[in-house]
Formats: sequence, C-alpha cells, structure tokens
Amino acid sequence: MSISTSVLTQLMQVLPNWRPQMFFKTSLVALSHAMEDQVLARSDAPLIIATFQRERFYRQEAHRYQRLGQQSDQVYVLAAPETDFCNHSGIYESVAFDANDALAQEWHLVVMGDRYANCLICRERPAPPTSGDFESDSNRRFEGIWTFDRHTSSHAAYILLDRILQYRPELADKISEAKNRYLDNVCNLDQLESSQLSPVNYPDPFVNRLVSYLQVGQYKLLKAYRAIASQEQKERLIHLMTTAIRRSLDPEEILQVAVEQLGHGLEACRCIIYCCSAQDAQATISHEFLNTDIGSLLAQTWPLTENELFQTVAHRLESLFIRNVSNDPDWGAQIKEIAHQYSIGSWLLVPVFYQDRFLGMVELHQCRPDHLPWTEEQISLVEAIANQVGVALIQAEAYANLEDLNEQLAALDRTRSNLVAITGHELRTPLSTIQVCLESLATEPDMSPELRQVMLNTALADAERMRKLIQDFLILSQLESGRVDWNPEPLALAECIELGISNVRSRYHGSRIPKITAKLSPRLPLVQADGEWLVEVLAKLLDNACKFTPPNGKIMIRAAAASEQQVQITIADNGRGIEPNRLETVFDRFYQEEGALQRTTGGTGLGLAICRQIIDRWHGQIWAESLGKDQGSEFHFTIPVASAAATKVEESRPKGRSRPKA
Repeated sequence: MSISTSVLTQLMQVLPNWRPQMFFKTSLVALSHAMEDQVLARSDAPLIIATFQRERFYRQEAHRYQRLGQQSDQVYVLAAPETDFCNHSGIYESVAFDANDALAQEWHLVVMGDRYANCLICRERPAPPTSGDFESDSNRRFEGIWTFDRHTSSHAAYILLDRILQYRPELADKISEAKNRYLDNVCNLDQLESSQLSPVNYPDPFVNRLVSYLQVGQYKLLKAYRAIASQEQKERLIHLMTTAIRRSLDPEEILQVAVEQLGHGLEACRCIIYCCSAQDAQATISHEFLNTDIGSLLAQTWPLTENELFQTVAHRLESLFIRNVSNDPDWGAQIKEIAHQYSIGSWLLVPVFYQDRFLGMVELHQCRPDHLPWTEEQISLVEAIANQVGVALIQAEAYANLEDLNEQLAALDRTRSNLVAITGHELRTPLSTIQVCLESLATEPDMSPELRQVMLNTALADAERMRKLIQDFLILSQLESGRVDWNPEPLALAECIELGISNVRSRYHGSRIPKITAKLSPRLPLVQADGEWLVEVLAKLLDNACKFTPPNGKIMIRAAAASEQQVQITIADNGRGIEPNRLETVFDRFYQEEGALQRTTGGTGLGLAICRQIIDRWHGQIWAESLGKDQGSEFHFTIPVASAAATKVEESRPKGRSRPKA
C-alpha cells in the first residue's frame, strides 16, 4: 500500500493561516532532539509520533526511542524499511510504510502531553540542479511547520494516527484510545471549518531565537560550502587547462579540453569555441560540447558580421550574458532569428584575447526552458578559462613561429655550409690559378708570346668566374632582403626575349652553343614587369639550358597567354634533363646537378634561386618539368599582363622610347 498525499498538504488545507518555513536538516535534528529531551525530562506519558524517511535514519535515533518507549505506551515510529524494519508491537509500535509513500519525503515529530504539545511537520524540498556534494546531507532543505500550539499539534496527530491506522488496522483500539485521551477536543477534519480555528500560537521567543541562530549558521555554512565548491571547480578547470597546455602546445587539443570542461562544469546545453579575428565575416565551428539532443553546430559556418552580440564583445573585449534572448528588447530580429534557429534560450559570450589582441570566442548556450541563469562566479570562471585559452593560443603560435625560425636557422646553416664549399671551390681555385699565371708572367721574362697569351687568357677567365659568383651573391642578397627598387612598366615580350638571347650569346662569344629559336603566339599582350629583371630571368634560364645541352642540341623559347591575367613563357631544351624527384630542389640556393666540387659545367648554383625570387616578386610562378636523365627539360614561368589603360599609353608612345635594359 502507498499513500501519495502529503501530511503537510493535509494539514495546510485545514490550517490556511499557517505559512510554511524553510528548515535545514541540522535545524530539524536539533528541534527533534529538544522535543524528545522535553519528554525525557518529565514524568508523564505523552503521545509521541515520529516518522523517518528511511530505516537508516531511524537506526541513528533508535536508542532514544527505546527510552521514550519505556516512559509511554503511546509511542509510534514510522519508517520505510531497508533491512529488517517491519510492523511490530514491542516497547513501541513500529509502522513500516511503502518506500513510494509521501512519508518517504517527509520529517514529522508530534508530542502531545497533558500540559504541553508541539509538532514538527516538514516535507523535503528537491535540491537545486546546480547543487554539488555539499547539498547531500546536512544541508538538505525542508519546508513545513514547527509550533507549540496545541490545537495545531492535535490536528497533525489526528492526521498521522489515521495514516498509521491504514497501515496497521489491528491498532484501531489503541489509536482510538490515543484520540480520546489526547485529542478529545479535535473533531473530524472533514467537518472542520477554518472559522473554528484558533489564532496562530508561535513558539517560545527564546527557542525561536535559538532556531533562527541555527538557521543563520547553516546558511553561512552553506554559503561557505558553495564558495569552496565554486573555487574548487575554478581551480580544477584551470588546472586541467594548465595541464593540457603543458602536455601539448597543439591548439586543437587545448581548445577541445576547454570546451568539454566548460560544458560539463557549467552544465551548458551547448558550448562552442572558435578562433577568428574581429574583422572576419564568418567562422567555422571546430570545437563543440553538447549536453542534450539539440542540433550540433560542429563544422557549420557561424555568422559574425551580422551578429550584433559577436561584434559588441569583440570590440569591447568584455563578456556578455543574455538571460532570455527571445524577450530581451536590446537585440534585434537578426539575433532572435539565430537564437530561434539554434534553440538558444540563454546566451553567454566570453572573448578570448591576449593583451588587447582578439583571438576568438567562447559561447555557452542554454536551450532548456527550466534552466537556471549562470551566476557571476560561473561567468568569472568562464573568463578565467578564456584567459588561459588566450595564453595557450599565443604560446602555440610562438612555438610554431619558433619552429619556423628553427627551420630557417637550419636552412641558414646549410647555406653557410654550402657557402663554405662554394667559396672554397669557386674563389680559392680561380685565385690560385690567377696567382700562378701572374707569378709565371712576372718571373719568366723569356716566356714566348703564345704562352704569355695563354696565361693572360686563363687569368682573365678565372677572374670573370669570380666576378659572376660575387655578382650573383649580391643579387640574391638584395632580392631576399627586399632592397630592390622595382620599376614595372608595360613591355613587349618579344623585345625582352631578343635581349635575353643576345645576352647569352655574348657570354659564350667564341664558343659553340645550341641553336636557340623563339616561337611566340601572335598578338601577344604586353606584360607588366621590370624590364631589367625580366631580361635577367630569361638570360639565366637560357644560360642554364646552354650549360646542360650539347652544342648540336636545340633550345626553344615559347610564349603564350595562360589566362586573361598572365602570360606563360617556356624555355625547353633536349639536353641532360632532370630526375623527377629533383624538379623542385633545383631552385634551392647553391644546388648543382653534379655537386659543387665535381661539376664540369661551371656556375654557382644561384641562378635558378635568383629567378624564383624575381618571379615571386611579381606574384607569378616558376617550375620545371622533365622526364628524367637525357630526356631534356622545360622551365616555365608566368608573368602578369599589363592593364588595358597601361597598354594604351604604351602603344601611343613613339617606337623605341621604352625598351628594357640589357
């Protein structure tokens, strides 16, 4: 059998003048003990009715009721059985009620003596959804009535005796005797009218003050517990973030830890974190925590430009909390539409920034209609975590920059090693040759004119090698440091190619070189470039082709429009070719196909690196293609087309006025 009607509810129906109070469990324990001690201090035999929510609570007080049962034959103890508690008649009457009975949520104690009476009728209130472990026992809260008023106590005893009779009908005679003895002036509750009720009689002022003191003390203790729990939660989350940062500098891992811990810790329906700048139009949600079956935002595009909340937080760098988005008049239809689309009831936005640099946003959404608003302490916790996230992102960025710097330093070290090798071979060897030739000319006056000419030619050739090496060093240094003054202008590509071919032929004056032909598309547009540097690129690519192509080979220059904005130039040869796995490596500084110390073709290994630097300045591309050794090679690069206005100006000039420098 189970009775769902609460004793407190029944009592309040017949005593509408009463208003329930709130009690902590510790206060109820103190009041119960005081009422029991009052009985033990007297010599009479009162009626005592006590209910316990569970058998385990009764066990804590069983020794007191052994003493009370010896003093009176009208003692009734009710509890929900867990082990061996059952209906039993002994030193007092035991009444076992069903665990689903309303009594399982109540705390009652009624004492009716000949000259005194008091009662405690309470019902437990459910714990708040955000309560922690500190709410589990001593801080459990009850609402109900505590009074010394005999009339009220009589009605409470009447209700409880009827409840006992339903569980133990065999006690009808004993219960009737109790009603006649202690409740002789209380009529049937169903016939009682509120007009017959006596005025409320409050407890003794001293006792009331003592209970108030207990209540206030318990409030303070509860507040202290909550502050400790809040601080513990904050420190735990910050510790988790710090651990994640120490364990890994991967921002993705750190953001995932933050979003999960914040979502769990604040019991949010949804928590998202995204990285962006204040000027971004939208962001992609890459980290999300979901606590319910609401729709996911993961991998979706989150609007930023038209999002008033984001713009406000991003520019002020201050948190923003909206308790109820749909009813807040401060925000427009766009925000309400977003909230409706993603079921957002309460909205918390906290910026992620570092030293006034905006890095991203933490958002928490509550989507349940019964949610509790986040407190200032909880918002402060989110802000602390957001600060940690900001520090982590900056550290990860610094670490990535450090890795890039280390790579650059490693490349610089390789460059230094190559420079040493190149310098040792390209400078020391020519210097040695020049020194030997000059010493021979100085110490051997009888040298024949033919041999003297050979010595001079050798010294001049090696001096030219040194000059080219130093010149390439200086050119590359200027390009990499950005110390080049660019003078782009509309140019006729055919004239630049012609100058490049002339440049190469002058370098190989007196030597056989492959046949060089040009095949240009008709009506080729003007290109926008610095003529001097464009000729330099063409000359170096042609020089490179001549080095690796036999004298009886062929070199072809092709030019055609690659798109409306670019022209593609190709220099193809049928010479030595390049291994496919080295097509990108050939553009590295100091790279040489045969090795710096054993090549037969000469050169510094800087020509293609210089070409890439120049083409990159024009936002073009340069690349190589080859089928492999002895299959020939092709070098392609793109160059921007001159604008229509610049082309008209160039075409209006007299011919010969604007020519690239050789």
